Amino acid sequence: MNTSLYQLELNKFFDQSIQELEKFFLPHKLGADAAGITINQMHMPYPVYVPMASEELNQYLWQEVAPKSMMVCAFFGCQYIVIHGCKLARYLGSEEEEWKRTEQFIKEMAPLAKELGITICIENLYDSIGGHLVEGPCCDVKKAVERIDRVNEKYQAEVLGFCFDTGHANLVGIDFESFITALGDRLKVLHIHDNDGAADLHQIPFTFAKNRENLASTDWDGFISGLKNIKFNRVLSFETAPVISTFPEVMKLDTLGFIAKIGQYFSKEIEILK
Repeated sequence: MNTSLYQLELNKFFDQSIQELEKFFLPHKLGADAAGITINQMHMPYPVYVPMASEELNQYLWQEVAPKSMMVCAFFGCQYIVIHGCKLARYLGSEEEEWKRTEQFIKEMAPLAKELGITICIENLYDSIGGHLVEGPCCDVKKAVERIDRVNEKYQAEVLGFCFDTGHANLVGIDFESFITALGDRLKVLHIHDNDGAADLHQIPFTFAKNRENLASTDWDGFISGLKNIKFNRVLSFETAPVISTFPEVMKLDTLGFIAKIGQYFSKEIEILK
């Protein structure tokens, strides 16, 4: 658990060889194949850097966890792996210094990403300081675009892309349409979920309203318009796992079906607007 890492407790799961890791994940791969499911994206374990931790712990995250995660990603035939950038602005004094640490990590992984044909995707995050939600890494789209282009130019490959997280964006008041439009084809994967604007709840879209007139807490119209503007034709991926554990067992398939219908609605609206 990431909570253990923040308590400076290191799990040695990734001491296993690549062959042992592939054996561990083989049932998942076979299950996906049997169900006709393509694994479109993976999430690298996070954090990739722990402030105040020992050099040994952080080196383990960079030298063992990260590259082996990418090899597992390739084992699944998965093209995209999402990372959380380093949340270090308040430790290092600025967003720019924070990014330097994240970029250092990306440069460590980029050659392997190019070799494996994987795109590392940075994600817009939030942070909590003194009980207040604030912008975290990758919330400035102009900087994100410049950084992605610069890294990809250096390696002459799409080793870096973007993951747009609707829940995180809602928490810090990002303008969905303008952000997505500015990303353009750099947007590779999505994390679609909803919240009340106060906590990262990972709920079903359209769940929360701002008032009795049912104005949605999240700007889903802007989300659709942004995807339309860039002619988005990739996977609509939902991060709504907590919902499945909330509903009674007999309702789980119906709940999954409802989430799928929302995805079909988004897809249809994007096509209509095109």
